[in-house]
Amino acid sequence: MFPDTIECLQELHEYYKIGIIANQSLGSKERLERFGILKYIDVIVASAEEGVEKPDKRIFEIALKRAECEPEQAAMVGDRLDNDIVPANGIGMYTIWIKQGDWKDASPREVQEQPDMTVESLSELCRKVL
Repeated sequence: MFPDTIECLQELHEYYKIGIIANQSLGSKERLERFGILKYIDVIVASAEEGVEKPDKRIFEIALKRAECEPEQAAMVGDRLDNDIVPANGIGMYTIWIKQGDWKDASPREVQEQPDMTVESLSELCRKVL
C-alpha cells in the first residue's frame, strides 16, 4: 500500500461507493482486512474468484453490476493503461490514471489509452475529486 492509502480511502468512502477490481489470487477480502482497509471497500471483484481477469471487460461489468452502477456513473482509478484505463474507457467509465508503481513511466500511445484524468498520488486524487 502507498503511504496515503488509508487516509484517502477514509475520505473517499464518505462520498463514494468504493470497489476493487483486481487480478488477484484467492483471499482478497482477507488481505484487505489484514491491511485495515476492508471497511472502506464496498465491492471486491478478484480474478481468481470470478474466473476472468483484467483487461477483459467482463470483470468490470461484474463490478458495476454488484455496485448497482452504470458505467457512466463510475470511475476507474488504475495504475496501468493496458489493464485499467483501456477496458474502462471501452465500456464508458470515467478513467483516472494514477502514476504510481511499476507503470508510472508509461505514456498513452493510442486514444483508448488516454485517461480522463491523471494524478501522481492518491492524495492528489482526493484533492481533485473531493
